[in-house]
Amino acid sequence: MRNIIGKNIDSINKLVLEERALYYNTLILAESGSGKTNLACRIRNFVTDNDIPTLYLDFQDSHEDEIEIRFKDSNFNYIRFEESEAFDAALDALIAQKKHIYMAVDPEYFSSKKEVKSKLSQTIQKTELLENYYYFLHDIATLNVFFTKFENFLVYMFGLLNMKKYGMTFLAQPHEMFEDPELKLLFTFLYIGKCSNANYFNTASLRTFPKNQFIYQYRTPYKTLLFNETRCNTVEIDEYVFEE
Repeated sequence: MRNIIGKNIDSINKLVLEERALYYNTLILAESGSGKTNLACRIRNFVTDNDIPTLYLDFQDSHEDEIEIRFKDSNFNYIRFEESEAFDAALDALIAQKKHIYMAVDPEYFSSKKEVKSKLSQTIQKTELLENYYYFLHDIATLNVFFTKFENFLVYMFGLLNMKKYGMTFLAQPHEMFEDPELKLLFTFLYIGKCSNANYFNTASLRTFPKNQFIYQYRTPYKTLLFNETRCNTVEIDEYVFEE
């Protein structure tokens, strides 16, 4: 079980993923080159080791030869979203076998009208995916496209997460959208890496973080009358090296 993903910098404790990480949502914020993909791979390994299929949505619309080798293990099944019968058939075949899916997606497929549900949204919300898959939503190059292109982002996320059985990991560039207090409540686990140009996270240290170093904040599992207590550590994620 690949549940040890790094260490706490201020103590000798290892950073260990617990079972609840499979059911609650994780947000990873950092600029390019800061280790977001490495951290996502570590979480993906943990999910796959728990026999839960994953849907990895790559909103950079990467071609297969552009994808990092660390994703290309025995669980790698690449597909590129398009509005066609051939795509639907290929995706349905993967879902029927509960295969892990790496789906390259062009965000332009989202509807430009709030009242219209795009074919992409319908695909992401397939019942078979919502009931059986852990989701990853990875890096939209132009965040404003994702936040303003289609149905209200917050409403969309609420709807998607309320329908899912398992959790989700959302990877994104730093953006002030994530300061929204309602949006913050959607995520139990938060990792913030290097943010050179962000002034709204209240810490200058983020500007000098090396690769794979994150501020890790999480809500405790203890039940309270109010919101769960949050705890915060600085952590270093182990580099994941996949050997063919």
